[in-house]
Order: sequence, then C-alpha cells, then structure tokens
Amino acid sequence: MSSSQAGTMRAAVLHAVGDLRIDEVPVPVPGPGEVLIKIGVCGVCGSDAVEYGKQLVLAHPPVTLGHEFVGTVEALGTDVTGLEVGATVVSGAGISCGACKPCLAGRTNLCRSYTTQGFHHDGGLAGYVVAPAAIVLDVSDSGLAVDTLGLTQPMAIAVHAVRRSGLTAGDTAVIVGAGGIGAFITVAAAGTGAEVIVVDLNEERLELARALGAAHTFLAGGDPLAEQLSAAGLDPDVFFEVSGSAPGFASVLDAAAPGSTIVPVGVQRTPPQQAIGTWTLSEYLIVGTVAHVFATDFPEAIRLLSTRPDWSDIASEVVPLGELIPQALDPLLNGAAAQIKTLIDPWIEVPRPALHVRP
Repeated sequence: MSSSQAGTMRAAVLHAVGDLRIDEVPVPVPGPGEVLIKIGVCGVCGSDAVEYGKQLVLAHPPVTLGHEFVGTVEALGTDVTGLEVGATVVSGAGISCGACKPCLAGRTNLCRSYTTQGFHHDGGLAGYVVAPAAIVLDVSDSGLAVDTLGLTQPMAIAVHAVRRSGLTAGDTAVIVGAGGIGAFITVAAAGTGAEVIVVDLNEERLELARALGAAHTFLAGGDPLAEQLSAAGLDPDVFFEVSGSAPGFASVLDAAAPGSTIVPVGVQRTPPQQAIGTWTLSEYLIVGTVAHVFATDFPEAIRLLSTRPDWSDIASEVVPLGELIPQALDPLLNGAAAQIKTLIDPWIEVPRPALHVRP
C-alpha cells in the first residue's frame, strides 16, 4: 500500500435498516491466517438490498457490506502459505470452522458456526478487506478479466444448486426465474449437458437465457407451465424454482411429474398451497440448497466463466461506491435493476463500462 492508502479507506457501512453510509474507516490489518485484499470489484446482490432496505436477516451492524469480491493480495498475515502479494484472488466470503460434523464431511456451507463476510464481518464494498486465507483462491492464471472474476461467487451459488440437484447430461431441467442467480444456473445447468428450459415474465431475460445456453424458453403469466411443457413434448427431470415467488413454486408443483426433483433455490416466504402428502405420493425429491462449498464450487465457477468470451450481457457497467444506493441497492429493492449483476469499483468516481476482455 502507498502511504496515502495505509491509514483509511472508504467503506459502505450498514448502521441500521435504511442507514447505509460511505464512511472513512481504518484500513484493516490481516491477522494470523488472513490476507489483506485490495478490492478490484465487488458484486451486489438481493441479500445486500434486503439487509439495507427491508430487514436485518443476517447482518450485524455496523458492518461493511459485500460478499462477492475479487482483488489483489496486498499483505499476508502470519501462518499464510500458498498465496503471494500481488496475486489476483477471489473469496468465498463464507467462513466455516473446519472441525464440526458438516465441515468434516466437506459440507462447509452447513458449518455449525458459519458466518459470512459482508454480514457478520466486514466485507468487500470498500477499498480493502481482510479475509481468511482458507477461503481465498488464487486466480492469477485464470486468464479472466477482473470484472469477469467479480461474477465468481454468484456463479458458485449456481454451481452448488446444480450439483445438489444431481442434474446430468441427457436430463431435462426447468429454471423458473431468469434474473440474478437464475441466469447463472442456466449456464451451470447447460454446462452439464442437460437440456435447459427457462421460464420468466420478461422477454428480454428469456432472450438472455437463450444466449446463456437455454434450449427452450417460455413466457410466464400466460398458459400454465404444465400446458406449455406438454405442448412442447417436454418431460423435465429437474425443476429449479429461483424466483422465490408463490406463483412460481405453484407452477412447478403443478408441472412436475411423479419422480421429479424440485430445487427451491428462491426462498419461499409462504407455506405451499399443495398438500405435502401429494409430494409423498408423487415421490418428489425436494432438494434444499444454500450458499456454496468453496473447495469444490469455486474452481468449477471459474471454469464456467472461462467458457464465454464476454459477460457484458450479465454485467455491462461498473458503478462507483458513492452510487451504491441509487444505482444498485434501490433498483434491486424496486425490481428495476438495469443489469443482471451490478459490480462496484471502490476506486472510481464515475461509472465505467465493464471490461470482460481477457487481459
């Protein structure tokens, strides 16, 4: 760090619901087993918007938001091996103990004491962040641009959901909801060799889904999903409900044939309108999915990001930290986001085009 950066930095600190400030705070110092990362870009997601604008579900204010970040290793704490100053890295953000039953079984996302940077600990919507070296992946040799690498964490969420579903080549999958994570699940599902069907209310998102690998797209809000699938001669094996809406989940339950796997990725806030006994008699496999497993899902996310030359259709513009609320959080709260993923660059003062061309 230069002397001008060594003392303080700007950070998007959540103080309470509706109270987020760009504060001047000390640059953190890495402790044992930690690394100091100079932020390149940090993605903003719906969870950030909920914590800021609706209710505290995960966040423990005051806390710097941001759990989707990429940057450069600036300094190493003691006991850190396998990383070097100057390396380009992505972070899993989710911190697990490594010793409880789920961790020992490789399910670190279910750690009994799981915490997350950006909610429980200061995150990446700042100039710098400290992260445990155990959840930092060196991607210097990936050949991907920093803005593209800013998509790694949400892609890892999608990879985990698809892995949980058991989807394989030759299967047919339906994805209900093509915004945010739905777009990344489209890529991950198509990457297995499965036939992918995407359903959404927005024709522009369906056009994007086709570019991301969907073989079929259906416009929601008209004919029931079950009728559209039947008319197209499609008999899906796996359904991903990503919208989190009650109508979306109801359409899946109506369309799923006996023996189907149903993955409710979007968090449902109301009880299902169908008797659970019907699920038993239909022998549905209902699969939960949350976060990601850093060790397995992050490398696959990087591989999938390498399969397309340009991700401008997902993230086209990078926004300054000072415009976080009007350009990122408020649009997410209002369902009016201008792009699938908004990236924040803490080192710029005006928006810039996202750069996905490989360096």
